[in-house]
Order: sequence, then C-alpha cells, then structure tokens
Amino acid sequence: MAQQMTKSDDANQIITALVANARAAQSVLGTSRYQQRCAALTAGAAAIRDATDDILATNEKDLAAAQQAGLTAAFIDRLTLTPDRIDAMAEGLQAMAKLGDPLGQELARWQRPNGLDIARISTPLGVIGIIYESRPNVTVDAAGLCIISGNAAILRGGSDSQHTASILGKIMADSLASVGLPQAAIQMVPTTDRMAVGAMLAAVGGIDVIIPRGGRSLVERVQREARVPVFAHLEGICHIYIAPDADLEKARQIVLNAKMRRTGICGAAETLLVDKMIAEACLADIAADLNAAGCLLRGDDAAKALVPSIEPANESDWHTEYLDAILSVRIVDDIDMAIAHIGTYGSSHTECIITESDEVAAKFFLEVDSAIVMQNASTQFADGGEFGMGAEIGIATGRLHARGPVGAAQLTSFKYVVRGNGQTRP
Repeated sequence: MAQQMTKSDDANQIITALVANARAAQSVLGTSRYQQRCAALTAGAAAIRDATDDILATNEKDLAAAQQAGLTAAFIDRLTLTPDRIDAMAEGLQAMAKLGDPLGQELARWQRPNGLDIARISTPLGVIGIIYESRPNVTVDAAGLCIISGNAAILRGGSDSQHTASILGKIMADSLASVGLPQAAIQMVPTTDRMAVGAMLAAVGGIDVIIPRGGRSLVERVQREARVPVFAHLEGICHIYIAPDADLEKARQIVLNAKMRRTGICGAAETLLVDKMIAEACLADIAADLNAAGCLLRGDDAAKALVPSIEPANESDWHTEYLDAILSVRIVDDIDMAIAHIGTYGSSHTECIITESDEVAAKFFLEVDSAIVMQNASTQFADGGEFGMGAEIGIATGRLHARGPVGAAQLTSFKYVVRGNGQTRP
C-alpha cells in the first residue's frame, strides 16, 4: 500500500524542484554577459510600467483581504502599491543596470616572491532564498539584485501579498526570457504553506543563503531553524540623539521626517534621546510637531516634566519597534548615556546624532556599533536606493559577510585565481 503524502512531503517536493531548476538556471545566469543582465532589468522596468493598471488591480485584492482581516494601518501601508511606488520599482531596476558589473571584478591582486600571480575575483553567491511578508516591492528589488549579481532567486512572499507578489514575480521571470536568459533564475514559491519555509531553511547544498524580510517572528524563526547561512536583521529599533550643540531647526525637521515620513519601514525612528542640556530648548517644539502629525509620545519622567502631554513610558517601550506613529522619548545626561542606551536597547540597525560638532559625531560613529550611523540626517535614508545601490533586499545587522544595505555587491562572493609559470612547491 502506497504511503500517503503529507503536507511536509509536498513542501519538500516543491522546494526540491525549485532548487533543481534554480541551480541549472544560475549556472547560465552567473556566466552571462553583463549587458544581457542589464537588458533583463530594462525589460523588467518597462514591463512593470506597462502593467501598472493590472498590478494596482491585483494589489486591491490583497488590500481588501488585509482590511477584512483587521490588519494594522502600518501593515496595510507596507502592502499598498500606488502608481508612484510602482514607478519607483521600475526606476530601481534601471538604477541597478547603471551601477556597473559586480561580477568578475578584480578585488585585489598581488605577486609572490616565487612568481605566482594571485587575484581575488568577485563571483555570484549562487541560489538565494528570500522569505518576506507584506512588502510586494521586495519581489522586484530582490529579483533585480539577484539578476544583476548573477544569482538565482527563490522568492517566498507572505500570504497577505501573494497576489501582488505573484504578478511581479512573473514579470521579472518573463523579463529574463525576453533577453534569452533562463526564466527559472527567478521563481516564486507557489504555496503559502508555512512548511515551504521550513523546507527552504533545510535546503543545505541547494540554497546558498536565506534572506528574511519581515517582522520579528519571521526573522526569529529563520535564525532559529535555518541550516543554511542567513543575512538578517531582527528589527529596526532606530535612535536619534540630540546633542547639546544641535541646530534646533535641523533637529525638528529630522525628527519629524525620521518618525513620520513612513512609520512602517525598518528605518523609521523609534526612540528619541535628548541631551538634558538642550531638552528645555527643543523638546516642546519637537513634541508639538509630532503631535500635529498624529504621533503619540511616550517618555520618561524627565521628558514628561518638560512636556506634560507625553504619556509615561515603561521598560518595554525602549525595546519596541513600533512600526507605527509612536515614539519613545528619554532625556539623557550626556553622549555617553545616549551611547549606553543604544547599546542596551538597540538592534544594531541605524542610529543618528544631531550635532554641529564633527568631533562629537566622530565619538558617536566610533562607539555606536550599528550597521548604519548618521549625522544630521533622517534615519529614513537607511535604504539601498538612497545609498546609490539601486535597491536592497534588506538591512543586515550581523557582522559576517554583509552589513548594512544588502545590494548587488553584497550578493557576491569571490574566488582566487592563481597564475603560474611552472612553479612547484619545495
């Protein structure tokens, strides 16, 4: 009697087939001409713009389901596509095609006394699994970056964005075929069953690296269960510290933008640290700006003493990535206390200091161990596109291989090419 198939068996079979197709496609894509890969991105950008109406109509299905399910406004914002956001995806692909070839680059070269000529040359990572939740634009960003860096991508979007992600994934796969490259270099996992995620995480020897893009529970699961390497950030608890010599007008503009431009992205500020030497001069105005924009403030006793409308903060607030119009506020004694707070509660994502002193900024840059540190700029610039990378798959906060925005260059490895002239080792 034949053994009955389980959901786990089904998921493993699905991922095994995707991996086999991806590895075959990657061997072609990884050795293709740069101009051909650029042509695929250009074709994808044009196809996305041409399909704007279809993409918006498909996105409406996901939005209707999300609203019926009672998902948060921040979640729905991340899920929502608009004509401008669709055009931004196309622009991102075009920007990637102008960055230069990340493959075959001579990263270093030297000669040994015995005459051996040794070079370190950039190569693709191989097959990359991307697991993400509500942001449908990740489909295009991830596919584009994998194409230009010669990697095959297996994309597993969340159930909440499945319709939108699927149409975008097909556009990107079709763009490869339109220039003679294998469609299977970009594949969507055709099921929202969570067991497919488990099968991806266990695909040792098939998937070379996993990149999760989503909430804390997803990233924690990936980091806990993955048997393949992971590029990940757990969350974006981003801080702004206002130093005593800060330009107060700059501080007001930066804090408002960093918190409220888009509250649901990982680069949104979540905690404001204000030096006690300048707090009385600036906090009331900053609070008024934020309140007018619809932001709820939670603060310590010192902050409440200056702005009574601030709600009391508790210990959990300093640990929280709100992804919403909420900001925690703390008055600190000095820069050392600010740095200590970031070290205790931060997630190693992005931190900003507002100061007119390059010396003070240098101390902050040296002692704050986060993937991105800024001076006098909104934390919302923590984005691969804003860094000139065209786009990024995520902000890696680990310390191995990739850190900060994961763009095309971060999706490469290297090999050593050794040229000799008959040398033998004594």
